[in-house]
Amino acid sequence: MLARIYNQAQEHLVEVQTDGAAKAVQIAPKPSGFGSSVNGGELLLLALATCFCNDLYREASKRKLSLTSVEVVVSGEFGAEGEAGTNFTYQTRVVSDAPAADIEDLIRYTDRVAEVHNTLRRGASITLLP
Repeated sequence: MLARIYNQAQEHLVEVQTDGAAKAVQIAPKPSGFGSSVNGGELLLLALATCFCNDLYREASKRKLSLTSVEVVVSGEFGAEGEAGTNFTYQTRVVSDAPAADIEDLIRYTDRVAEVHNTLRRGASITLLP
């Protein structure tokens, strides 16, 4: 997996890739034309929301549960420059004709196996390469 950004005046190109399958993500540049109009904190929260949403569908399929819709709302706080984010929380709303107990079990299980969540919970090593 990889993510790539290329930025110059009024041009902001974003690409993500898994197993060689590249996808463009449309994100506008800042009004100044340099940098991204979406900040990294917002994208981190979006990564958590996306992971949980996708994993709910994945785990529901394994259990042969049909989900009508999923909503995931993630929040967090970022302070001064250089400070790590804090107070990450999320909520989900799942609409399904499955029994409520089955959906609650699905949500709790998915919380335990969501890969992006577990990466952050365990701490990630991030290395700047030359």
